[in-house]
Amino acid sequence: MQAFKSTLVALGVMAAFASSQALAQVSVRVDTAKPGAVINKNVYGQFAEHLGTGIYEGLWVGPDSRIPNTRGWRNDVVGALKALHVPLVRWPGGCFADEYHWKDGIGPRNKRPVSVNTNWGGVPETNAVGTHEFFDLAEMLGADAYVNGNLGTGTPQEMAEWVEYMTSTGQSTLAQLRARNGHPQPFKVAYFAIGNEAWGCGGNMKPEYYTSLYNHYTTFLKAPKERMPKLIASGGTGDDTAWTDVLSRDAGRVTDGISFHYYTLPTGEWDKKGAAVGFPESEWFSTVQRTLRMEDFIRKNVAVLDKNDPKKKIGFYVDEWGTWYDVEQGTNPGFLFQRNTLRDAVVAALNFNIFHAHAERVRMTNIAQMVNVLQAMIITDKNRMLLTPTYYAYQMYIPFQDATSLPVTLANNTTYGANGQGVPGISASAARAKDGKVYVALVNTNPREATDVTLDVAGQAAGTVRGQVLTADAMDAHNTFQNPQAIKPAPFSASASGGKLTVKVPAKAVMVLAVEG
Repeated sequence: MQAFKSTLVALGVMAAFASSQALAQVSVRVDTAKPGAVINKNVYGQFAEHLGTGIYEGLWVGPDSRIPNTRGWRNDVVGALKALHVPLVRWPGGCFADEYHWKDGIGPRNKRPVSVNTNWGGVPETNAVGTHEFFDLAEMLGADAYVNGNLGTGTPQEMAEWVEYMTSTGQSTLAQLRARNGHPQPFKVAYFAIGNEAWGCGGNMKPEYYTSLYNHYTTFLKAPKERMPKLIASGGTGDDTAWTDVLSRDAGRVTDGISFHYYTLPTGEWDKKGAAVGFPESEWFSTVQRTLRMEDFIRKNVAVLDKNDPKKKIGFYVDEWGTWYDVEQGTNPGFLFQRNTLRDAVVAALNFNIFHAHAERVRMTNIAQMVNVLQAMIITDKNRMLLTPTYYAYQMYIPFQDATSLPVTLANNTTYGANGQGVPGISASAARAKDGKVYVALVNTNPREATDVTLDVAGQAAGTVRGQVLTADAMDAHNTFQNPQAIKPAPFSASASGGKLTVKVPAKAVMVLAVEG
């Protein structure tokens, strides 16, 4: 049973920003006797695009930098990402991918051509980070590589040669070129996408036209069987299910997954999205309300997939998602730099719980983006680095990677609302992790009121829960270089009393708890 039965609840009468009170304690019941799908670790994937300081400075400083680095990748950031157990990294874009020509990024760095990043700020692209550098980063992180190919301005030959360069062996001229460039053995390409956002920056196409191109291009993408990457089709966004429908019907034979993009904007307007910090409670509510639309989007697309792909071969890959606010004043608008607050951690956790509920189809997601861009895990400033609340949400949810989802039923849930509308006050998901323990994640969307939750784990004695809680006094609590630990997780535990296990979930909080006997 899905944790979110509905994302929007109509309320009869409600004062602005008031919360309705439940008549009884919220009950969360976990059924361990009915295990569901495995939550693919790639649901916790990351995204690194050539955008702003997301790669250059944020991750890559070059081997000659005074900032401690390994082969150009800064040690502090790589170390922090390794601690997240990052399973997968998507690169080089994004919109950037459809103007990226891979041969510009191989060979001696001082001889690589310099181009203009026309999508993001009009700044020079030195191509210092190319194929070899990216795979070096993936190997350091212990992560799989998700490479996004250039459909927009590339050709089938260029894309086919890139796949051959990365995967071929023996006497292939491209394999020998790769060896001369420092990597005799083939790279491990886990996933390869044909284009990005074909409905927009990737070419402003219709789904039927893109599907024809997809079938055309994939005909020529060849690799040794054991090294052939899984192929991803560029899908839709928002309420539009046409892309999923056409692709799953007409390109499913060679498709492992169909991508989907959705960004949470507090206002819903691209011209004025809303502030990252200093926002009113009305925008806390609208952000939560809008991010919960992910549930409906996934449900509608999964219904289409179930119709066209009853054997469930095709995954639904949410390979761009997260919050998008107005950029920080004084920064390059094309760099998409925004502060990251407790609100972002709550948004992340709400989406995790949705993804868990659809683990059978949602087998990969990639938050945008890893460092310094949009809903970043990490923010850097020259030689300094800090971790964001979103980083901590990912850290807390590590046990859910490759865990087996468990059905969760909520009863007597509270409603948090504004302007005559409401959202569920408590969000929950549960799974049995690889360590054998049952983990329960709880999110309180109400920024002002704590909620008591009775936890019932059917089939297992639940005497104690231990874990972490992430919350703060302010809705926009965030870490700064002056106070880099202003917000971080705190230990939490609770024990049963009178055979009843009750957890007090603080206002505006994320909790992940292990159930013990």
